[in-house]
Amino acid sequence: MEILRYRAFTTVEPDPASGNPAGVVLDAESLDDADMLRIAAELGFSETAFLTGIERAAARVRYFTPRAEIAFCGHATVASGVVLARLRGAGPVVTLTTNAGLVPVEVSADRATLVAVDTHVEDLDGDLLDALLAALRLDREDLDPLLPPALVHGGNLHPLVAVRAGVLDRLDHDDDAVLRLQDAQGWDGTVPVVHRVSATRFASRNPFPRGGIREDPATGSAAAGLGAYLRAGRHVDAPTVLTVDQGAETGRPSHLVVEVPREGRVRVTGTAEEMAPAEG
Repeated sequence: MEILRYRAFTTVEPDPASGNPAGVVLDAESLDDADMLRIAAELGFSETAFLTGIERAAARVRYFTPRAEIAFCGHATVASGVVLARLRGAGPVVTLTTNAGLVPVEVSADRATLVAVDTHVEDLDGDLLDALLAALRLDREDLDPLLPPALVHGGNLHPLVAVRAGVLDRLDHDDDAVLRLQDAQGWDGTVPVVHRVSATRFASRNPFPRGGIREDPATGSAAAGLGAYLRAGRHVDAPTVLTVDQGAETGRPSHLVVEVPREGRVRVTGTAEEMAPAEG
């Protein structure tokens, strides 16, 4: 067994603080669920990936936050893909068996592209939206009238809220209230609060107390969900490529690239780098 620490979705310009930290545990066959949860808690990252049955073109992966197992994690998948390419000579495509389904990942020594699981979108309104906005310390006047709130079902379940200009800068959510909603609704994923900067560029902040952190620096599953949401609502002309900037407010700026095809599964690309021992 080998425990590695990587930063995924690092920025285009080199920055040792960029990217979302993830644990990657290779050859985890000897670990049971309690061991995996303990290691994830000890690492303290939002998610840690545990890989078993590693082959050149396939592996089984499970994802744990410091609190519980979740079905999928985008940034830990990108980190795992880079690790497999670097250390195991995997590629050019590795199919990961996850609890959310089969996820093909194009891998190289510095970047990976995951093909997100099938995603569907439903409206988010009424009392549940009001409860979410209260937990985020926002109100309906803060919402972008062109991009209605939605529940995005993919590898994880994300409630997605698009806001007007200036709202992201003052976002100061109630951690406990968001966690209660996440637990009650089974929202394993983050709560993406996004602002449309231009036709294909978005800024995003992702409260994630269910993952044991206040805010997630980079969220691949939420970025994939955003792409699927925009296509489903005809808010973009597919095929298209989106960029998502996230994490600056956490001190870990991150950059995600989202390919939205005319139909079929969304692809998310990011770079990854091994963390220095002091960063762990």
